[in-house]
Amino acid sequence: MNTAANTTPAQIEYTYNDRYINRELSILDFHLRVLEQAVDPLHPLLDRMNFLLIFSRNLDEFFEIRVAGVMEQLDLGNESRSPDGLTPKQVLDIISKTTHEAIDRQYRILNEQILPKLREEDICFLRRGELTPAQSAWIKKYFQEQVAPVLTPISLDPAHPFPRLVNKSLNFIVTLEGKDAFGRQIDLAVVPAPRSLPRVVRLPDELTGGKEHHVMLSAIIHEHVSDLFPGMTATGCYQFRVTRNADLALNEDVEDLAKALKGELNSRRFGRAVRLEVTHNCPKHIYDYLLDEFDLEEEQLYKVDGPVNLARLLSNFKRPHLRYDSHTPIIPKVLRKSENIFSAMQKQDILLHHPFESFAPVINLLREAARDPQVLAIKQTLYRSGPDSEIVQVLAEAARNGKEVTAVIELRARFDEESNIEVANVLQEAGAVVVYGIVGYKTHAKMILVVRRENNKLVRYVHLGTGNYHAGNARIYTDYGLLTTDKELCEDVHRIFQELTGMGKMAKLKKLLHAPFTLHAQLINFIDDEIANAKAGKPAQIIVKVNALTEMQLINKLYEASQAGVQIDLIIRSICCLRPGLPDLSENIRVRSIVGRFLEHTRVYYFLNGGDSRIYCSSADWMDRNLFNRVEACFPIEDAVLKKRIYQQGLLNYLKDNQQAWLLQSDGTWLRAQVAEGEAAHNAQRILLEMIK
Repeated sequence: MNTAANTTPAQIEYTYNDRYINRELSILDFHLRVLEQAVDPLHPLLDRMNFLLIFSRNLDEFFEIRVAGVMEQLDLGNESRSPDGLTPKQVLDIISKTTHEAIDRQYRILNEQILPKLREEDICFLRRGELTPAQSAWIKKYFQEQVAPVLTPISLDPAHPFPRLVNKSLNFIVTLEGKDAFGRQIDLAVVPAPRSLPRVVRLPDELTGGKEHHVMLSAIIHEHVSDLFPGMTATGCYQFRVTRNADLALNEDVEDLAKALKGELNSRRFGRAVRLEVTHNCPKHIYDYLLDEFDLEEEQLYKVDGPVNLARLLSNFKRPHLRYDSHTPIIPKVLRKSENIFSAMQKQDILLHHPFESFAPVINLLREAARDPQVLAIKQTLYRSGPDSEIVQVLAEAARNGKEVTAVIELRARFDEESNIEVANVLQEAGAVVVYGIVGYKTHAKMILVVRRENNKLVRYVHLGTGNYHAGNARIYTDYGLLTTDKELCEDVHRIFQELTGMGKMAKLKKLLHAPFTLHAQLINFIDDEIANAKAGKPAQIIVKVNALTEMQLINKLYEASQAGVQIDLIIRSICCLRPGLPDLSENIRVRSIVGRFLEHTRVYYFLNGGDSRIYCSSADWMDRNLFNRVEACFPIEDAVLKKRIYQQGLLNYLKDNQQAWLLQSDGTWLRAQVAEGEAAHNAQRILLEMIK
């Protein structure tokens, strides 16, 4: 008797490290996808160069925050494993191997592809040996007049210990022969390059025939470094740069957040060293000496074939044919045809999709509110804006005009802390009420509330967004913003502002989902509904577009949904700790990442819900910090036309992308999507540029 047909195959048991991808390695993979844009022929040359510089900036932050955090765990003797099963030491080893290879590749791309192609366009970064006598004379004069007066050479001897060098500053270590003015035999000196000096110097047109010829500051200093040590000879001069731990540690019980932050910001400049970069020709005894000074191992040393800080290399040359055609974001028709923004918002909900549509309506809402005699109050959250931003200036104007202006400013937006303290000062001086959110929770929600008196009644106008109130970002980040007068949504926003500025119990909201209170639980419920539909034989589908997915309960719930037969598509820009395509676990889950001209930043959650689909936009990624340690707002899109638009343009359009998409494999690697035979090329961002006109 054959019983084989009756036996069910045993289900695969997955261990932790089979189920999850390491968070640090996943963000590093994203940085590698950014690096690949530098060789992508789809991008014009200067945009490719810009991606090379963005990669440098991304990697700097990765070392300052992520690597520094793992090193700290190691220093504290923490050998506990992350959910993927790796110890801090194993993670650091993989990071070291991957980043060494990536940085070598970055400089190869620069030297073998970008710079030669720029040269063909008469854009040159001249090396010392390429200068004409007239150019050399000009550089000498420039060094004497502009550079030498602000340099401070520091000899290294018993009386002059190794100086404290600021995080990511450009420095030179110089080997010397001879004796100084005091008869001392000094072998070594350090010359820090002040931040005030430009890293790239353009030669005057009369010496280049009007061509874009530049010389690196490092080459200028290198050429004339002996002049800084009269009577001595510089036998060697080597650039180096140290990256330090720049994460801020603040006690949660501080009395004055602004004062405490100011104190911490200085320590960021001199945190523990986590990486040393030197030029590739730096001798071993010199870099060994530096490693020892910074308490680093050889695997934390990076030898580079070019300038040690690419982030400050120029890419803003006036060559329009080497860039993307400039894009002018449009103003939606309803706003163009209305006498003011308030009457437009009364007619209908208005969806803005940046950068395809303009950010100007958001500023106009504030500007009109600041000047409208019927407006009584304006409330707004600010995460990253800058004191010079138009938004801050308009809010200050509103306060001076006698409006009740309340700004909830998140001081701890990473690397913008100083700027946010300035914003707070500008607004307070204008008479606005400034609140620093809730200690222990970052305020990350994007909300504006305008209260207007109309026919003796108070009417509310609201903007909710997925991105920061930053006009610069709105030109290069994709984000959604909703302008609405929906009574329940407006009431919810009012309640969250009350919660942020006052005391009292958690706000009971009608439509908004609200972290750290209801958002996570509600997302779990929505996934459970799809599971129930799948088990009942009904169609079930989830599409999520976020910047990062790391939260374990949601990952496990998505695994459960996949096992129940729910079709799941995840469009994740950077970190994804979920493994798709694993038999019996995640075979119904597909993960893609879109990396293109614009930085993908929209956060959209879609649930089929038996045909009555749910679509939410949000300020929150699916990360622990967003769901449990931040104040976030997640808002439903209820208008049928807007729902359809987000579903088709903001989700399906991205799922069809076969040019800028990367597909996550079950082993954790990312593969570039390819245009299949007989298939048309589909570039989601380009289609949106053509569509939204």
